[in-house]
Amino acid sequence: MSLNFVVLIISSIPDFRLQHDEILGLLRLEWISDDGTRTLRTSAGQLLHLARQLAVRVLLLDMNTVPNIPVEDELWLGTQWMPGIVQLPLEHLVLAIDSSRVHNQLAIDALHDLVQPAIRFESHYFSDVDSAMHWLTHDSGRLPALLAEWNTQ
Repeated sequence: MSLNFVVLIISSIPDFRLQHDEILGLLRLEWISDDGTRTLRTSAGQLLHLARQLAVRVLLLDMNTVPNIPVEDELWLGTQWMPGIVQLPLEHLVLAIDSSRVHNQLAIDALHDLVQPAIRFESHYFSDVDSAMHWLTHDSGRLPALLAEWNTQ
């Protein structure tokens, strides 16, 4: 069986597990570091560079795996990282975050409000990644292959 689209697990940023689907323009990520957010800024910078390089149209962030973001990193994300995000050719920013993750939800809301005037993409919130993936793929035949690839890593 041959796949008619390119799906790739990317391991070049150690804090993240990343999956790219070229046809959907999707970059999916989850935080996998056990070191808290010590290297968040470096990894976020690398992520922004990768998203630019891949011309990502859909960014799916699993915020359920990210430790609570310290205020210093939140400030850095707002002043250094978010301006780069709004310059991407994004059509959709999809965030998976459970309602119990109040700290990071407040941080996301603050970052969103900070760059609101410059946002040209739609933001979507889901409580879990599976729901987000179903929505992103519109329950198409692409979902099983994407999930299978993700689950093998």
